[in-house]
Amino acid sequence: MMDMALLKEGTIIMAIGLGTVFVFLVVMICAMQINSKILSFIGKYFPEEIPEVKTAKKKVASNKDKIAAAIAAAIHNSRKA
Repeated sequence: MMDMALLKEGTIIMAIGLGTVFVFLVVMICAMQINSKILSFIGKYFPEEIPEVKTAKKKVASNKDKIAAAIAAAIHNSRKA
C-alpha cells in the first residue's frame, strides 16, 4: 500500500510540474506575439534607417600579374620538394 501512495504522490507532483511549464510556455508565446504586434505598429511610424552600402570596384588583374603569380606559385612548390 505504501508504494501505491508514493506513486500517486509522484504523479501529482509530476502533473503540477508539467502544468506549470505548460502555462509558462503559453504565457511566453502570448507575450511574444503581443510584443511583435506592438513593435510592428511602432515600426510603421518610426522606421529604421537603412544604411547605404558602398560597393568597392574590383581591380582587374592584368596578364602580367597572373603570370607573376603563377611563376611565384611554381617556385614555391619546387622549393618544397
